[in-house]
Amino acid sequence: MADSISKIVLAYSGGLDTSVILPWLKEKYGCEVVAFAADVGQGAGELDGIEEKARASGADDCIVADLRREFAEQYCYRILKAHALYEHDYMLGTSIARPLIAKAQVDCAREVGADAVAHGCTGKGNDQVRFELTFMALAPDLRIVAPWRDPSFELTSREAALEYAESRGIPVTQSKRKLYSRDRNLWHISHEGGELEDPENEPPDDLWVLSSPVSEAPDEPAYVEIGFEQGVPVSLDGVRLEGHELIGKLNAVGGKHAVGQIQLAENRLVGIKSRGAYETPGGTILYEAHKVLESITLDRETSHYKQHVGLKYAEMVYDGRWFCPLREALDAFVDSTQRNVTGTVRVKLYKGRATAVGVKSPNSMYSTDLASFTMGAEYAPTDATGFIRLFGLQMRGRGKT
Repeated sequence: MADSISKIVLAYSGGLDTSVILPWLKEKYGCEVVAFAADVGQGAGELDGIEEKARASGADDCIVADLRREFAEQYCYRILKAHALYEHDYMLGTSIARPLIAKAQVDCAREVGADAVAHGCTGKGNDQVRFELTFMALAPDLRIVAPWRDPSFELTSREAALEYAESRGIPVTQSKRKLYSRDRNLWHISHEGGELEDPENEPPDDLWVLSSPVSEAPDEPAYVEIGFEQGVPVSLDGVRLEGHELIGKLNAVGGKHAVGQIQLAENRLVGIKSRGAYETPGGTILYEAHKVLESITLDRETSHYKQHVGLKYAEMVYDGRWFCPLREALDAFVDSTQRNVTGTVRVKLYKGRATAVGVKSPNSMYSTDLASFTMGAEYAPTDATGFIRLFGLQMRGRGKT
């Protein structure tokens, strides 16, 4: 089968794993390997010099795609509108990026005439599923190469990978010291490994990257005002911004106030429980604002049913089933619910919390007259008597038996 592959496009991050996988693919398959790097807002100079690094590792070509705006507006904002949360807290930062990266990787494979795609995901994690389901959905004709699941791949420890890199003159910056495994993009950063693997251990203050420790957050709160149009964030403090710009600014101010830090032991798709810590400052602010805006613009039945949809949506994103008919159908439902979710929300950021403290909408269903304890002409309290008697009819019957 090896001689049937003429060109592979590898999802390339520039980290240790993909840096050694690249030459390993060339040695095993004797074919061209194109490194594909996706800019989904990693920041911190992660992609600086990546083309030179890829070529130094043996890549025949390196292609970098700027996906930041698409990631923000077509992926992050979709999970926001659905209010999708996996296992109560996880805002799907890694999960939601994978289908976009894999889609762009397939596009790259088509452009360069490749007949295979490869990734550096381990055989224990969720990402292998997310990448490969996307490949299957969009390009079932392309062969999928997963080195970590290949019995002949022996670089499955950090030490072995470093020795392999050194023997072939591959530039790497990692040391043999065990480090956290991190995944960063515009929406979040995740931390796994090290002392975090023991759920009894508290994440240390020096773990956090996008945000300050709560103990070092300012003593004075900050306020931001977010404008929404049909469920989509469009402005920050009155200034209209593209999605990736708005999220970036919220990350900065939210991170300063230690917003968006969580830790959880989650259930991976493959059946393993893994413990990690996550930072999602901008996303946390947006979820809080969007939730409160929906509270005054959605009717009771729609709001309650949408909670069920959000759970299913989160599960599908986590499991890598982005490119499937059900997700598209759920999007149609969610978009329908967002038609009146327009307005502005004021959010207070203080000591690790984002709290919506004010909301207004031209489509608000909230009535101060009805909500007031003072009885008015719009509500006759005597009507409640008949309503309660009918509503409790079965309970009265049950009580007599």
